[in-house]
Amino acid sequence: MDTVHEPGGPPSEQPGSPVRVVLVDDQELVRTGFHMVLDSQPDMQVVAEAGDGVRALELLESVEADVVVLDVRMPRMDGVEATRRIRAGRDAPRVLILTTFDLDEYVYAALRAGAGGFFLKDAPAGDLLSAIRAVHSGDAVVAPSATRRLLDRFARHFPSEDGPSRATAPEVRLEALTPREHEVLLLMARGWSNTEIAGSLYVSATTVKTHVRRILTKLDLRDRVQAVVLAYESGLVGTEGPG
Repeated sequence: MDTVHEPGGPPSEQPGSPVRVVLVDDQELVRTGFHMVLDSQPDMQVVAEAGDGVRALELLESVEADVVVLDVRMPRMDGVEATRRIRAGRDAPRVLILTTFDLDEYVYAALRAGAGGFFLKDAPAGDLLSAIRAVHSGDAVVAPSATRRLLDRFARHFPSEDGPSRATAPEVRLEALTPREHEVLLLMARGWSNTEIAGSLYVSATTVKTHVRRILTKLDLRDRVQAVVLAYESGLVGTEGPG
């Protein structure tokens, strides 16, 4: 059963207001469990639930949301297509993909479609909360474990989407980066946070943010997830360890 929950309090853009979350999964018990976990947090609020991508799109026309937690396999419309349509909208909410198996090739396609990352359903509840907060803040949930294995296996099996940002071969586009920006991109692709990158390179987190912003601008990328995808496609990151 799909539900809409009346949001209370100020819009989430205001300081201290909760992150508005829409849960989309065809299993009601899964949604119920996630709902209980999220609503136990003072900085999160579930504003709606849906059982498939079609219903999720309908709800988002009338419900304001910051993050959509979206299952990748659903009836009527799967998570990949739903993500693409959600992210195509103006002021679109961010998307966190759910998956049962960490080698699910659909997740990679969802990252291409605009998802901010993916989360394993059997991971600890604290990881889900951290993932939602990270995606909401504009960061990407690209862990150096399951996500890297996923990208290692599937990155070269998906053709690039058409468009200006894909017109140039990845390795050629990377030539626009400085040596330090190459370093930052490599660590981003390995799943390191800005703080971890700053510690490794002995610079401030603010400096890392500047490098990340320049990388995205030079490579004409939307976010960190696209940067990670490009790093794998170009061969900058292969099967080597996390370093």
